[in-house]
Amino acid sequence: MDSEQRYPSDISREQFERIRPILESARKRTKPRKVDLYDVYCGLLYILKGGCQWRQLPKEYPKWRTVHQYFLNWSKKPNPDEASVLEQALTKSSGFGTVK
Repeated sequence: MDSEQRYPSDISREQFERIRPILESARKRTKPRKVDLYDVYCGLLYILKGGCQWRQLPKEYPKWRTVHQYFLNWSKKPNPDEASVLEQALTKSSGFGTVK
């Protein structure tokens, strides 16, 4: 997927760069990533905003299983009193006017 916003749920690359450090903080340093985190995050926004099933994720995004795995990883809370990585990113990106 290129940098243009294809769906209303997508955020710009510039906006994404402001939340990238939050999302990358959840990554274990193993092997190089094969997918663009921007595409994964926009795919996740598409699911969350549109309310569709994972398998209905459009082909412009990474495979639904990949996006779902990132969702599971980013949703883990370090402890009950702390926000998950996903909650932090969504809170910050809600300031962009795309997630409500």
